[in-house]
Amino acid sequence: MGRQRDRPDRLRSDTFIGTGHRRPPVPGGVGKTWQPGDFQLLLGDVTSRVFDVYPDTTVVYPGHGDDTALGAERPHLEEWRARGW
Repeated sequence: MGRQRDRPDRLRSDTFIGTGHRRPPVPGGVGKTWQPGDFQLLLGDVTSRVFDVYPDTTVVYPGHGDDTALGAERPHLEEWRARGW
């Protein structure tokens, strides 16, 4: 199913990332992991490749769930790290 970019309820930004199912972040976290230690690796990867590179105004279109912006998720990075998922 394609995204409708002209819908008024969608977030607006000059920069956007289409993450797909396996490329986080998604609203509220970085996604599902299955093996011990995978979450820390995934969070580190997302932090260095996404949060450290793109501005807060960057819109993320995940493969499922609601759209979000990095600025909405960035304040929660330490919370995600602490809870471990």
